[in-house]
Amino acid sequence: MGALRLLLLSLSILTITITSMAHNITEMLSGSPDYSLYNSYLSQTKLADEINSRETITCLVLNNAAMSALAAKHPLSVIKKALSLLILLDYYDNQKLHEISKGTTLTTTLYQTTGNAPGNLGFVNITDLKGGKVGFGSAAPGSKLDTSYTKSVKQIPYNISVLEVSAPIIAPGMLTAPAPSASDVNITALLEKAGCKTFVSLIVSTGVLKIYQSAVEKGLTMFAPSDMAFKAPGVPDLSKLTNAEVVSILQYHALAGYTPIGTLKTTKVPISTLATNGAGKYDLKVTTAGDSVTLNTGVDSSRISGTVIDSTPLCIFTVDSLLLPSELFGKSPAPAPAPVSEPVAAPTPAVSPAPESAKAPAPSVLSPPAPPMSSPEGTPADSPKAASENSTSDSATVDLKATTLLKSLVTISAAFLVWAFSS
Repeated sequence: MGALRLLLLSLSILTITITSMAHNITEMLSGSPDYSLYNSYLSQTKLADEINSRETITCLVLNNAAMSALAAKHPLSVIKKALSLLILLDYYDNQKLHEISKGTTLTTTLYQTTGNAPGNLGFVNITDLKGGKVGFGSAAPGSKLDTSYTKSVKQIPYNISVLEVSAPIIAPGMLTAPAPSASDVNITALLEKAGCKTFVSLIVSTGVLKIYQSAVEKGLTMFAPSDMAFKAPGVPDLSKLTNAEVVSILQYHALAGYTPIGTLKTTKVPISTLATNGAGKYDLKVTTAGDSVTLNTGVDSSRISGTVIDSTPLCIFTVDSLLLPSELFGKSPAPAPAPVSEPVAAPTPAVSPAPESAKAPAPSVLSPPAPPMSSPEGTPADSPKAASENSTSDSATVDLKATTLLKSLVTISAAFLVWAFSS
C-alpha cells in the first residue's frame, strides 16, 4: 500500500512537471496555416514573448482573412494594441465560456497591463448569448458585442487556451488615434517626468542623446537610472572618468532594437548594448523572478522598476541603479568559501586514578553546530537580489537540468509501475 502511494506521488510530480513547462504560442500555431498572418504579427509586435512568459493566458486568434483586414489599414503600433486586447489574462475554454456566472463577465487583457489603456478600455466583456453563441466586446459603456466565438483551436489546461474569434475587439478610439512617429517622441521630457533628470543631463552634455535619437527609427530600448540611483552608496564619481568612458556607460544603458518586458523575460542569452564593440563585450545578462526582471553586468545588478513608454519601436524603462560594465570596473570578486571547522574532541586532562566506583565515561566535547544559513528576516525569497545571486547557471544548464529531472521522473514512475504489477 505504501509503495502504491509513493507511485501515485511520483506520477503526480511528473504530471505537475509536464504541465508547468513553458508554452510557445508560435509553435502551437505553426501547424495551423489559417492563422499564419496572426502568428506573424505576434512575432513582429513581440507579443509572442509576452504570451510565452505568462503561466495562465487565453489567446483569441484571427484567421488570415480577419487579420488581413486589420493589418491593411493600420500601422504596427495600432495592430499591437488591437492584438493586445485579444489576449486575456485568464484561462477560458469552450466549457468555461458557456458556464460564465450570471452569463456575463469582465476580464483583464494584456492591453490593460501596458498602462496605455485609459479607464477600463483594457477590459473585455464576455457574454454567453445562449444557443451556443458567445459574444466579446469592449468594456466601455455602450459598446456592442461585435466579436463572436467561432471555435476552439488548442489548449494546455489550465495553462494556455487558443480560441478563434470572428473579428478584432475594438475599444473606442483605439483605431482612430494617430500613431505617434518615433522621431516625434520627446525622450528627454519623458525621462524627466519619470524622475531621471541626472541621466538626462548626462546624455545631453555628452551627445549620447543624438545617438539614441538616430537609433529610434530602427528600434531602441533604454534603461534609465533614477536620480536616486546616482546617489546610492558605492556609485563611482563619473567626473573622474574620461568623456569616452562616460559615453560607454551611457551607451551601455541602451539596446539597438525594440525589446519590451515580455521579450526580456524570455531572454536566456547575454544581450548586446549600444556600447558593445566585440563578442561578449559590454553585454548584459537578464534574470527573471516572477514578474521581476533584473539586469546583471558582472559588477552589479539592477531591477527594472517601471515602464516609461512602450510603443513600437521605442521602449524606455527605469532601473533602480546605475549599470556598471565590467570592462570599466572589473568583475565582482567571487566570494571566498567559508572555512569548514572539523569537530575536535577536547583533550583529556591528566588526573590521579579514581576509585573504580567513581569512574564514569567522560562526555566527548564537540564544537557547536554552525547556525543554518538563511536570508535576513523579512527578506522576500523571490527578491530580485536573491534571484540574481542564485541564477548563476546559464540557460543551457537550466534546460539540461529540466530535461534530466523529467527523464528521472519518467524512469522512476515506470520502475514503480513494473514493480507494483509484478508483485
